[in-house]
Amino acid sequence: MQVAVLAGGLATRLGPLTKETPKSLINIRGKPFLQYQLEFLKRGGVEDVVLCIGHLGENIEKYFGDGREFGINIKYSYDGDKLRGTAGALKNAESLLEDEFIVMYGDSYLFLDFSAVASYFRKFDKLGLMVVYKNTDRYDKSNVVIDGNLVTEYNKKVRTKGMVYIDYGASILRKKALKLVPQNQPYSLEELLSQLIDRKQLLAYEVDKRFYQIGSLEGLHEFEKYISGKARQ
Repeated sequence: MQVAVLAGGLATRLGPLTKETPKSLINIRGKPFLQYQLEFLKRGGVEDVVLCIGHLGENIEKYFGDGREFGINIKYSYDGDKLRGTAGALKNAESLLEDEFIVMYGDSYLFLDFSAVASYFRKFDKLGLMVVYKNTDRYDKSNVVIDGNLVTEYNKKVRTKGMVYIDYGASILRKKALKLVPQNQPYSLEELLSQLIDRKQLLAYEVDKRFYQIGSLEGLHEFEKYISGKARQ
């Protein structure tokens, strides 16, 4: 299955680290973070990647090129001068996307069986799927409620009863779900997924292994420890 990686954010929480370097190119023990992601995707059988890029995105394309050196086919979608938001970036990349695709954030390192999650998604006639982890606020604030096999609530700002799961950082979408994204205005993936929840169109797929993220200095240091083989599992 094709994977779209959202790698266009400004990464303001990382301060001077991303002033002249996009978050995806932050060097961690000799390799940019995005290379760790692409190597994991390759091991998982993914060969087709769309990188949605913005801030300093030309540096990402210069480093990774068409992906051939890394055993992956890479296409690029530039946000341009407009602020598009995460779902808006997918809308902008629509012509490059397949009828079904996985979405990942460019600052997350996940442990995911892509074949298993895609197989599960195809059992149901739904527009989307969110991978979730029973976090109970351990690694970040929980933001998801599930009921059976559906996500029933997703909110990063407001906590409600039963919110023990967290968005793992990966979703599957059918391309026709992008019809819900307005043209030419910023729109977040959270807003799109909330629309799918309202329509009872967002499946939940639970995993049992934690994620890593480099969106904050604390998360970056945790991932560095993991790569060094020192992180607690």
